[in-house]
Amino acid sequence: MNAKNLVLGMLVAPLTVAAKQAKPNIIFVLCDDMGWGDLACYGQKYINTPSIDRLAAEGMQFMQAYSGSPVSAPSRASLMTGQHTGHCEVRGNKEYWSFDNMVKYGQNEDFARVGQHPLDSAHVVLPEIMKSNGYNTAQFGKWAGGYEGSYSTPDKRGVDEFYGPLCQFQAHAYYPNFLNKFSRKDGDTELKRELLTENIEHAMYGKDYFNRTQYSADLVHRKALEWLDDQTKDTPFYGLFTYTLPHAELVQPEDSILQYYKQRFLEDKAFGGQEGSWYHAIDHVHAEFAGMITRLDTYVGEIMAKLEEKGLANNTIVIFSSDNGPHEEGGADPTFFNRDGVLKGLKRSCHEGGIRVPFIVRWPGKVKAGVKTEQPIAFWDILPTFCDIIGEKKYTEKCRNKRLGQADHFDGISFLPTLRGKTKKQEQHDFLYWEFNETDQIAVRRGNWKMIVKGGKPELYDLKDDIHEDHDVSAENTEIVARLVDIVHKEHLDNPYFKVTLPKQ
Repeated sequence: MNAKNLVLGMLVAPLTVAAKQAKPNIIFVLCDDMGWGDLACYGQKYINTPSIDRLAAEGMQFMQAYSGSPVSAPSRASLMTGQHTGHCEVRGNKEYWSFDNMVKYGQNEDFARVGQHPLDSAHVVLPEIMKSNGYNTAQFGKWAGGYEGSYSTPDKRGVDEFYGPLCQFQAHAYYPNFLNKFSRKDGDTELKRELLTENIEHAMYGKDYFNRTQYSADLVHRKALEWLDDQTKDTPFYGLFTYTLPHAELVQPEDSILQYYKQRFLEDKAFGGQEGSWYHAIDHVHAEFAGMITRLDTYVGEIMAKLEEKGLANNTIVIFSSDNGPHEEGGADPTFFNRDGVLKGLKRSCHEGGIRVPFIVRWPGKVKAGVKTEQPIAFWDILPTFCDIIGEKKYTEKCRNKRLGQADHFDGISFLPTLRGKTKKQEQHDFLYWEFNETDQIAVRRGNWKMIVKGGKPELYDLKDDIHEDHDVSAENTEIVARLVDIVHKEHLDNPYFKVTLPKQ
């Protein structure tokens, strides 16, 4: 058979296992409240992260990657939908808890209903796209995309396997009363609660809490490894591992990881607890926090070991990132660790420290190892990038949301050319956009200009010369401010649940 006939034969031949394998597997490890400077590969001096540092050494490290929002739920919604928070339905951590008919677990009461504002039912989300393209789909860790009983829970949004806290508020406790689960392969027809029987024997509040033994981060991680163990080369898989670490509370098992840091930080800081919350009093703030990041790093190492054991590492894209900047909750002390590095602002701030996050991509044979890129990307770029990677050419047709009045209903741009080293072919954003109602802030970045609107009042910074955003130069650059204000009015779509103050035109 000559070359021409061979090619024609391949085109008309039935889809084979080898052809299926052409699509890469994707594992996205998304941690919680890790700042841009929390990893050794981004300059952290106090915390050991060898496994994540190895990912960076073997892949591409983005130095100007941005989350979807300065808090969890809208940031994850941006990732799921490919939209920025001027368009996305979820723009804040709006909670849905039901106190009616409280559920009794042992001596502990729990909410009858929990969760966050749901993702738009009329808009396609990432796991739905992956599933429609033949992928096994899973999410392990917190969901934060809809409350119990809503139209936007994992079982209804394209996820085959789920295990973790549905509600991000309940995810604040690492020894909870229950987790949520769903397994399509096990015949589940809806999401359900899995009671943690060893935990409920002890109180949720007070010293008895520390007698609980079922540590949710470990439980979630074990389920993720079990799912990976079930994957084969025959069918591509997509897994979003949304570990809660290193978010508060600062509590974890008394094992070798924590003991190492207790010895390292002999003069540590105490936290007296927060009455009425799940943030308990602790004696070793710095050791607990550092231990949580190293524990997460250990999880990443075990994921990579499992992929290598299964012979899947070379055809699996592994991505690591964080949902927003560092926090001060539960006694966390970002000042001690210099956790925001050279950046200003923490979680809930639209300054760089609240939204610029670590972002690492390992893809053997496709992404050149050891590269650091200054290409700006944002969470709403992830969906179109994945579509580009898997050959989904009609993803815009899958989005059924017509009310935005946009041609494609997505805000993201694929950064696959950057991953492949084809920087000249990389399309660039004209601007990046964020809004966050809880602190009444809006941000627009265009080139090196960064405008932050606080309570309707614009501030302007030149990131080229002022990465820490110390010098407001809005008064000297009124025309630039006016152009950025015009972008705000163009990009903001009113949402009754998430109000922000727009700057005057």
